[in-house]
Amino acid sequence: MPKTQVYTLNMGPVHPSTHGVLQVILDLDGEQVVRAIPEMGYLHRGIEKLAESRTYPQFLPYTDRLDYVSAMGNNLGYCQTVEKLMGIDVPERAEYIRVIMAELNRIASHMIFFGTIAIDFGASTGMIYAFRDREKILDLFNMVCGARMTFHYIRIGGVAEDLPEEFVPATQSFLDEFPAILKEYHGLITGNEIFMHRMKGYAKISAGRALELGMTGPSLRAAGVDYDIRKIDSYGIYDRFDFNVPLGTTGDNWDRYMVRMQEMEESVRIIRQALRDLPEGPVKAKMARVIKPPAGEVYHRIENPRGELGYYIVSDGSTKPYRIHIKRPSFVNLHALDELCRGLLIGDVVAVLSTLDPLMGEVDC
Repeated sequence: MPKTQVYTLNMGPVHPSTHGVLQVILDLDGEQVVRAIPEMGYLHRGIEKLAESRTYPQFLPYTDRLDYVSAMGNNLGYCQTVEKLMGIDVPERAEYIRVIMAELNRIASHMIFFGTIAIDFGASTGMIYAFRDREKILDLFNMVCGARMTFHYIRIGGVAEDLPEEFVPATQSFLDEFPAILKEYHGLITGNEIFMHRMKGYAKISAGRALELGMTGPSLRAAGVDYDIRKIDSYGIYDRFDFNVPLGTTGDNWDRYMVRMQEMEESVRIIRQALRDLPEGPVKAKMARVIKPPAGEVYHRIENPRGELGYYIVSDGSTKPYRIHIKRPSFVNLHALDELCRGLLIGDVVAVLSTLDPLMGEVDC
């Protein structure tokens, strides 16, 4: 057998399949991956440091720019953390609206996942379909806040404004369409023989090892770990809703894909229940004009589309946070990339990255 020499190949930081400015340093033996090191930091904007010179409400728009395809969830996590620190009771109607927005955004985020994994495999039609359908959710967000990406709709103490009259029927219409949308996705991509061949059995990880690496969200549940913060450590009013937590069995690329596809169905179930039980009443808590939490510290977490999003806030009693640290699921999950890629081929690295679904806005916050 001829001798081969391990060589280094830089994938990114502007490679389209790295989902943003991520550089992956690949050590290769031929086309086989010996090591895959994610090199992060190109997008770093110092958002956590910026918080120290902004008031609590002024920092809220910055959270939109973390996981920028799930801004509603980012808003929710931050607002609930400040509310926990201040002991603010959010009105019932606002709580239901928050759930509706967070779950609509989960569906929209997973549609981006579906579209990007399709185009990473060379199936551009999948991305076109996903973006077509995601626009329907963005139309709903546009109704309530006039924005389609960085929403700044969920506020400390509630939401910015009540739902417009046309929102509920438009949302019901989308939910009625969704089974046909998902069926089309499965027919186009899920059942494709080439797609299945490239996904099943690759980049497996056990439940125990996923926990050791600190993996979170769908990537953790794909390994069979029944851990969803909405169930385990219920926040807001999630304990009022009936929904299942989709799980995988082998923790491979296929399971990470299917968990997200099934999660969209569960989000539809939650939204239907929230619309059914949506009460009347105010959408903002009565608070002082100047938000000035007492001195102390607090940590709060939510189940964002990519996993556990946590905010740790230290208050010195002033109008500005003394310190904020954000636990970002994309950053945590990328630590598993090296282990998942070892022994695979270069083309498989693209698939692994896709199924981890990282978003560099929150990795390099």
